[in-house]
Amino acid sequence: MEWEPWPPGEVARRLAGVRSPWYVAGGWALDLWLGAETRPHEDIEIGIPAGGFPEFRAALREYEFRVAGDGQLWPVDGPAFEAHHQTWVSDPATGRFHLDIFREPHDGDVWICRRDASIRRPYREIVRHTAAGVPYLVPELVLLFKAKATRPKDEQDFTAALPHLDPGRRAWLYAALTQVHPDHAWLTRIEL
Repeated sequence: MEWEPWPPGEVARRLAGVRSPWYVAGGWALDLWLGAETRPHEDIEIGIPAGGFPEFRAALREYEFRVAGDGQLWPVDGPAFEAHHQTWVSDPATGRFHLDIFREPHDGDVWICRRDASIRRPYREIVRHTAAGVPYLVPELVLLFKAKATRPKDEQDFTAALPHLDPGRRAWLYAALTQVHPDHAWLTRIEL
């Protein structure tokens, strides 16, 4: 599975006509928030409301879609679609993957955390935009998701973002981490 990820601006260009909310997620979201690329990125993820997936599929109709999960890829029109939240987008000519779409739970205009459905926030609160108009997920939510695996890149992202989190973002992250990952090592590093 070879990746040739689109840069965030290219994703925004290709999705310019989409009306559903969406945002760059993962490490790229933190870099967009910080205003600089802090490390290399081997892929790019976006989050979308699960119910809006048909609109994204139509916007990228010339590409192939595969459901990704458990180290495997499945057809997007099969049973794996409901079992896994990730959909990889590839070029049918080259087979290279360009985009990873996270289909997230939601209730209308309210985002729902897939790891704890009691954590909910309106899209208008969790999506910010760069000066060029690229939407990205707010850093406290990105870090909440990165806390699950804490791979070296997640630790690097946390270390780069932490000094820039204002007290409100720190407090939200601390409360959410306490709820979702109560014994997480990052809790001791977040000063309230």
